[in-house]
Amino acid sequence: MTYARLVGEEIANRAEGPLLFLSRALDVGLNEAVEVEGADGSVRLGRIAALDQDSITVEMLDDTAGLALAGTRVRFFGEPLRFQVGPGLLGRVFDGVGKPLDGGPPLAAERAYRVDGLPIKPTARVAPNEFLETGFTAIDLMNSLVRGQKLPLFSGGGLPHDRIAVDIACNARLPGESDDSESFAIVFAGIGIPHDSAELFREEMEKRGALARTALFLNLASDSSAQRLLTPRFALTAAEYLAFTEGKHVLVILTDLTNYCEALREVSASRGEIPSRKGYPGYMYSDLATLYERAGRIRGRAGSVTQIPILTMPNDDITHPIPDLTGYITEGQIVLDRDLHRRDIYPPIRVLPSLSRLMKDGIGQDRTHPDHPALAAQLYASYSQAQQSRVLAGVVGEEGLTENDRKLLAFGDAFERQVIHQGVEARTLEESMTAGWSVLRDLPRAELHRLDDRQIRERIDGERAT
Repeated sequence: MTYARLVGEEIANRAEGPLLFLSRALDVGLNEAVEVEGADGSVRLGRIAALDQDSITVEMLDDTAGLALAGTRVRFFGEPLRFQVGPGLLGRVFDGVGKPLDGGPPLAAERAYRVDGLPIKPTARVAPNEFLETGFTAIDLMNSLVRGQKLPLFSGGGLPHDRIAVDIACNARLPGESDDSESFAIVFAGIGIPHDSAELFREEMEKRGALARTALFLNLASDSSAQRLLTPRFALTAAEYLAFTEGKHVLVILTDLTNYCEALREVSASRGEIPSRKGYPGYMYSDLATLYERAGRIRGRAGSVTQIPILTMPNDDITHPIPDLTGYITEGQIVLDRDLHRRDIYPPIRVLPSLSRLMKDGIGQDRTHPDHPALAAQLYASYSQAQQSRVLAGVVGEEGLTENDRKLLAFGDAFERQVIHQGVEARTLEESMTAGWSVLRDLPRAELHRLDDRQIRERIDGERAT
């Protein structure tokens, strides 16, 4: 913070939830950092969320409970909130606004970055085209993630998205490099999570050795809802420093964006704003875009920021405003399935509605494997036909199906049990492709219309002969 202006007592009018309403005594700007000193000497941080000619609305990042309005003094810093970042960021655990939670020393700050970020010029962006391995076959083989992409995961209440998030954080790596590569880093942000989830994230990453390459931000459900709005911004600020200053390829995992949107709705209602769909503010689309669009690559910079935002769909409704708006901004989606979860298939990813729009740019010759695109296309096509055979079997019974339909039905079961399901063990892309080829060998050759003659001869017939 460069400078401050102190305003005396009798400026605070009222406190309502996470908001503090002040009389406007001087010229200030939106998003300006604010420090509120109570009569008891306690200091709380906030930022200006709204203002008019006579009043100022401050989002308090700390709890307003116990804050007496009489005797309160306010300090305005004349600039937006900043995060002091520098070497030693990885391996640390922070709260939602960048304060260390691990008992370690403060960061050796190299520079203070604005937490709201700066927009990347479209002409400075580089199109993402490099594969990033997550360890999950349903993603790596079927919906490949590319460095610089934003690929959300749509989940539902009770589904294992927390476990998936931890597994991706522990198993993700750059192809051809070891898991402890210094050019790869994780930024993990838990938003509005319960205490047991926070401990799960911290303990699992520490036990599996992933914490050393991770900057972990934990915003608890008991924290201020206004703080929840800043947690992903602090995490993305750390990611941008690691990517564009230290030159690392950074994977950012944000969970749960639904809690973020609920906080946005709560703060909006406290301000008295007119609600839009299902009570969410009308600017939620542009607000989410300020988070998602911080992913990408910049021309002339070595690093990249890749995002996997995780959100739970209320009532498993993919048309709900949160997943609906997210789908417009991001480049695809990974969808979890409750039926697969009930059948103990992990990860329970529904392949058919899942999509990675940048997959074609990051796989194939010189990027993953020359046969990767054809194999993924064939598995998609055959699994789609298997789903149609399941519907038909539900009408006429399995005995009424043709021999071809019965083989497709068997393929669908094998695909879910041998390709999608992989338990606790991570797979390399090579292992994922081997699993994909193995389930195709029981299909008639006439069904393999997405493969060329060489692929059928070498990958299908050759293995059949052995």
